[in-house]
Amino acid sequence: MDLAARVANTVRDIPDFPQPGILFKDITPVLQDPALFNDVIDWMANEPGPVDRIVGMESRGFLFAAALVRPMNAGMALARKAGKLPHKTVSVSYVLEYGETTLEMHVDSIRAGERVLVVDDLLATGGTARGTIDLIRKLGGEVVGCVFLLELGFLEGRKKLDVPVRSLLSVP
Repeated sequence: MDLAARVANTVRDIPDFPQPGILFKDITPVLQDPALFNDVIDWMANEPGPVDRIVGMESRGFLFAAALVRPMNAGMALARKAGKLPHKTVSVSYVLEYGETTLEMHVDSIRAGERVLVVDDLLATGGTARGTIDLIRKLGGEVVGCVFLLELGFLEGRKKLDVPVRSLLSVP
């Protein structure tokens, strides 16, 4: 069985979470299976060219980004919701389907000219990934791409991103 099929068979659907009408994609079973998680990390690390920094998007993106540090020999930075980082930050605000939100990164998390990979578990509407790309560019980084475990293709989030996007599994 190929990797995408293994992930599809492992991710758990939780209906009506966090609110009625939402089908939540629970990735925790993937994290609980060491062989599957390692294979996912190997797939994510298969990016062309060198990467200086991996940015994990809050919060499940942190898990994948941290696991990618060693195989990609790159540092890691965090893109977090406003007010969660203790040091001086830069921020970007953007509109979601239900309101506006703000993302922040430490001012010293990306150096000018660094090649950066953005990582998260899920690509939905693309708003958070778009905001993260904007933050990295504000800091002078070059975003070489985004990689996701899952993509909800019907939400067309990839259309908001002007960088290469890889998703292991796409839900049409």
